[in-house]
Amino acid sequence: MEVKIGVSQTNREILLESSQSGAEIEKIVAAALKDGGTLKLADDKGRIVMVPIEKLAYVELGIPNERKVGFAAS
Repeated sequence: MEVKIGVSQTNREILLESSQSGAEIEKIVAAALKDGGTLKLADDKGRIVMVPIEKLAYVELGIPNERKVGFAAS
């Protein structure tokens, strides 16, 4: 799942690939917004991204990525 995180007052967004489902990520974001503090997500490579909730501008969930094998026609 591709996840884009917008951080207020920055030019760039944080982009990560997660093996979690969209529903799981939604629950994590909703809990962080409710509880305050920090949004914490892990990507497929084991890296952890933490964003203070007061700096969170948006979270965009993409479509689940499917691994393709071989060559694909463009």
